[in-house]
Amino acid sequence: MDKEYPRWQTQSVKKALQTRRVVIIAGSRQSGKTTLSRRFLDGNSVYRTLDDTTLLAAALSDPRGFVKNPSGTMIIDEIQKAPLLISEIKQAVDRDKRPGQYLLTGSANIQSLPNVSESLAGRVKNIHLRPFTVGEIFEKQPVFLRRAFSGDFSAQIKGFDKEAIFEMAFRGGYPEPVRLTTAPDRREWYRDYVDSLITRDLKDITNIRRQASLKDLIAILAAWSGKFMDIAGICSSLAISRITIESYINALMSLSIFEKAAPWIRSGYDRIGRRAKLYAADTGLMTSLLGWDLAEVLLNADRAGKLMETFVFQELSAQIDLESRYSLSQYRDRENREIDFIIENEYGSMLGIEVKAGHHVSRKDFAHLEWFKANLAREKRFTGIVLYSGENTLSFDAGMLAVPLAALWTE
Repeated sequence: MDKEYPRWQTQSVKKALQTRRVVIIAGSRQSGKTTLSRRFLDGNSVYRTLDDTTLLAAALSDPRGFVKNPSGTMIIDEIQKAPLLISEIKQAVDRDKRPGQYLLTGSANIQSLPNVSESLAGRVKNIHLRPFTVGEIFEKQPVFLRRAFSGDFSAQIKGFDKEAIFEMAFRGGYPEPVRLTTAPDRREWYRDYVDSLITRDLKDITNIRRQASLKDLIAILAAWSGKFMDIAGICSSLAISRITIESYINALMSLSIFEKAAPWIRSGYDRIGRRAKLYAADTGLMTSLLGWDLAEVLLNADRAGKLMETFVFQELSAQIDLESRYSLSQYRDRENREIDFIIENEYGSMLGIEVKAGHHVSRKDFAHLEWFKANLAREKRFTGIVLYSGENTLSFDAGMLAVPLAALWTE
């Protein structure tokens, strides 16, 4: 029997069902939404999946009757296949205000779908389920952010050198390839995943006329992970209009295949950049799309940096999803100063995080962090962190730390 890894979002769903009438677990297909939702089945609950063609036909024919739920929790899986159910659910929970009536899952940002006309604002809790983090696979608690804001890191973390970290990045976090034992099997799974995404999932949310071009676009976007996109260049290379390209990108983002990190702009400094940065949502999918080889990437500084930054983005984002008191952004200005990630908490304290693929750190790696602290975070409590593939936590100045990247998943 395959092992079931604990999911960090389990407690979030449990708490939400006690306070909200509707709870939505959203995330990419095969990220584990069905498995997580079924953990909340009990004697009073009902489970219905719209992957079942008979159930889907019933939902489309009689949406009001389909969502009738006099007691317990009704779990509806893949609800984006019948978006008309949303308006019926809204009416139902407006008549009956008890919490925990509906637990919905979907492979898209359900409330942004073009056919969903009713908002569930004030009635719903949205929970983002990502592919597995390394911490979940190792059954560790998500404590990195608490440690980072307090500066409380272990002096040394052994067992995770650069090659070991990259092996985890190549594996990715989707449950099925995590359980596969060979790299070729994982690559084949990811290829099939993309094909299914294009031919099946995207048709639920948008009209895709050029499937071959979309497949090329997905690979191009994977290559841009960790960078600021050149939309004009992408349009030119694919001979597709900007409007169409942007609609395709939005569709892929709604399916949680790609994400954007917003720019940090909370300052009067007039040379701050205002462009978002794109990230692939899973490094296993990213490396498979790009046809990368682990041994080659270990020797290629550009690819290694791109992969490590994307990997860290995924791990940080999963921990930030758990608590609304944290926010993530990135910084770049017209003087070419750049900080990979800026994280703020509810008290206004800030983390600046730079990512290095290598296992050596020097004072110059803190240059942008120190400038930011001195010029833009003067009235804030600011900690600068360089995450790297070494094993020692080292201080380079007050509030400037080199931290093993493995701190992201160790307690």
